[in-house]
Amino acid sequence: MPSLIYNSALEDLAKGAINFATDSFKLILVDASYVPNKDTQSKRSQVTGEVVGAGYAAGGKTVTATVARDDANDRVDVTFSSVTWADSTITARGAVIYKSRGGAATADELVAYCDFGANVSSTGASFTANFTSPFRLQN
Repeated sequence: MPSLIYNSALEDLAKGAINFATDSFKLILVDASYVPNKDTQSKRSQVTGEVVGAGYAAGGKTVTATVARDDANDRVDVTFSSVTWADSTITARGAVIYKSRGGAATADELVAYCDFGANVSSTGASFTANFTSPFRLQN
């Protein structure tokens, strides 16, 4: 499954419900059992398969969004900061980024899913989710 932006996130952007400059975002790791659906999933409570393991806390870690306008290619690129879980023993297939409201998972809006392309594991070592490619909002 390729990486994606949830349709609800695009709608939230259009309605002003998501602001990459001021909102708080988090990243959770998911295993291969999670099947993202960009059409029907909109809240963190709909995400299944969050990883469990030493050094990983449910709910994930905070990430920072950087927005860059690219007039030459008629798009806006959104890049998220890297996140590391030190001394962890986990296996993940992908990551889900969501707007964190600091409470119930039913209130947290999904933003994007990043597929790692294969299971990635750490055993008593650092696990880093590093985004080398931005998510593109293109005209």
